[in-house]
Amino acid sequence: MLFWLADFAPYFSPLNIFRYITVRTGGAAATALFFVFFFGPRVISALRLKQGKGQPIRSDGPQSHLLTKKGTPTMGGLMILSGLIVSTLLWANLRNHFVWTVLLVTAGFGVIGFYDDYLKVTRQTHKGFSGKARLSCEAVIAVLACVIMMVFGTPTTTGLAIPLVNGYVMDLGLFFLVFAPFVIVASGNAVNLTDGLDGLAIVPSMIATGTFAIIAWAAGNAIFATYLGINFVPGTGELAVLCGAFIGAGLGFLWFNAPPAQIFMGDTGSLALGGLIGTIAVAVKHEVVLVIVGGLFVVEALSVIVQVASFKLTGKRVFRMAPIHHHFEQLGWSEPQIVVRFWIIAFVLALLGLSTLKLR
Repeated sequence: MLFWLADFAPYFSPLNIFRYITVRTGGAAATALFFVFFFGPRVISALRLKQGKGQPIRSDGPQSHLLTKKGTPTMGGLMILSGLIVSTLLWANLRNHFVWTVLLVTAGFGVIGFYDDYLKVTRQTHKGFSGKARLSCEAVIAVLACVIMMVFGTPTTTGLAIPLVNGYVMDLGLFFLVFAPFVIVASGNAVNLTDGLDGLAIVPSMIATGTFAIIAWAAGNAIFATYLGINFVPGTGELAVLCGAFIGAGLGFLWFNAPPAQIFMGDTGSLALGGLIGTIAVAVKHEVVLVIVGGLFVVEALSVIVQVASFKLTGKRVFRMAPIHHHFEQLGWSEPQIVVRFWIIAFVLALLGLSTLKLR
């Protein structure tokens, strides 16, 4: 919205500042941060009043969770999403189809997660929305987003870029409508599985989003894209503003989610954030790099897949408990140890992902 003020720059030159993506990214982050700070306590109070017993805690999980986390309200993703959406609408170029596409997936996955949280809270069980139904809804939203990118995109939209290879793009054709939605849905559910300890999912999500903000800005700039040897995708630079909005909202949420958490993100937030990250990765043609930058989420998801497959095939478990962060809890690691160490891993993986921009 504020971007349109730049149209009046010929009459008042200072308004030209709203053309700069870096300025609007910073403005979006600050706006979302203060929005969540201001409305956060009100949201927490309202959710605590509505939910009563709060998020149900798994009886087969670490016993410390039953003592310290019982009664904590969930659906904190509403705080993040409201700050993200309001700030994005205020600072982003709303003529950009990438912005609307990412918002579509983020809001759509958020609605699915909200319904899942609602069922868990009202039924007081950790089992919510049917897995198959949830995945089907996510797939529909992801396919729709990819169709929009194909309609408004360039000939390279359906391509798959290979890291460390300068300028090579493998054209997927219509298979793009299978591959790209898979990336988006997988990303959403991987972040969802990571959300199990106070602050565990939100900080790695911010680190990954900050990384893709840099990538999106570079991919949307013809000069820097050529210099780095990555695919130039016109318009993706605007996604940096959306990323800034999320980082600001995420920092605001972390203030209330820091141990001991006053509120949990819930599926409302984790599904939406994973979908956001996956959609941006698809938009900027860095789907493979997402596996590196989001490596922590990948490991969390794989630990669940391996655990389930092993138990069904052999009757034995590979980990003491899955996702893997619970495995380390069972080994005796404290919650702060796990969370901070996983943050460090996420940061290192983000640096590795960024290094692929130049190693070509």
